[in-house]
Amino acid sequence: MYVRIHVHSDDVILAACDEDILGMTFRGDGMKITVTESFYKGESLEREAFVERMKSVSVMNLVGNEVVRIASEEGYVSPGSIVEIGGVKHAQVVMM
Repeated sequence: MYVRIHVHSDDVILAACDEDILGMTFRGDGMKITVTESFYKGESLEREAFVERMKSVSVMNLVGNEVVRIASEEGYVSPGSIVEIGGVKHAQVVMM
């Protein structure tokens, strides 16, 4: 998976996507998401490193069935907050 960290004011934002969907656009149920290289492409990480990165951010933007599944298994995403756009899972997380 690709993971990129963005810093904006006081927020540290983690953008993560499955590698095989980078550059693709998904549409469904009146929604659209484009998985752009400029926002999502960063380090290529394995699960363990991704889990470590999630521990130190304030916001997460996750696209892809694999990254959303891992974030859910680790307790960061509840099933009710996952949306599916064109067959691909998407979740946004704000750490409180």
